Amino acid sequence: MSIFTPTNQIRLTNVAVVRMKKGGKREKDLDEVMQTHSVFMNVSKGQVAKKEDLCKAFGTDDQTEICKQILSKGELQVSEKERSTQLDQMFRDIASIVADKCVNPETKRPYTVSLIERAMKDIHYSVKATKSTKQQALEVIKQLKETMQIERAHMRLRFILPAKEGKRLKEKLKPLIAVLESEDFDQELEIVCLVDPGCFREIDELIRCETKGKGTLEVLNLKDVEEGDEKLE
Repeated sequence: MSIFTPTNQIRLTNVAVVRMKKGGKREKDLDEVMQTHSVFMNVSKGQVAKKEDLCKAFGTDDQTEICKQILSKGELQVSEKERSTQLDQMFRDIASIVADKCVNPETKRPYTVSLIERAMKDIHYSVKATKSTKQQALEVIKQLKETMQIERAHMRLRFILPAKEGKRLKEKLKPLIAVLESEDFDQELEIVCLVDPGCFREIDELIRCETKGKGTLEVLNLKDVEEGDEKLE
């Protein structure tokens, strides 16, 4: 049996299918959202479910009632076209995150989104629909480091540490500091530096624990990027 598509309804190529597994078998809105009230065993082949199978699985052969159950409890099947569009958008979102967070380590200039997209295509990066774009952006950065000059932009921080713990704590902070910009020791130790964003949490915890809350940590810039008229192409 083929599926009839009335001219005043959405074409089947754009129809979303809701599936539900019941009694070991997979089945298939109402008028305004449904293409048909029929319950199918296989939508693509047009195989309608038999009454005995419906009764066994749902306890009734009332197809409208069964459709309500499927709509409320079933699993929406995303079409190939929708899935492709979704993955394309995720690809662009990942590239945007990478471009926003990274720079060329030599020039400190950011890259354009289009360049990052090209680089992702060059390494044949495959988007994972089940993982967040932020997680995948971190994966992409690691992979791109193997083929191009790229690193996460540094954060500029200011530490103000009590004199008593200052010098000792500075030694513990040294491995986490990428660039020491200034250091001023009077009654307190004040340090302005650049750090990798991935070290921020460790630095914050270290200062809070070692100074018992007396030290302070201030974010001066989220990204240390050289200003320029153009981004790197």
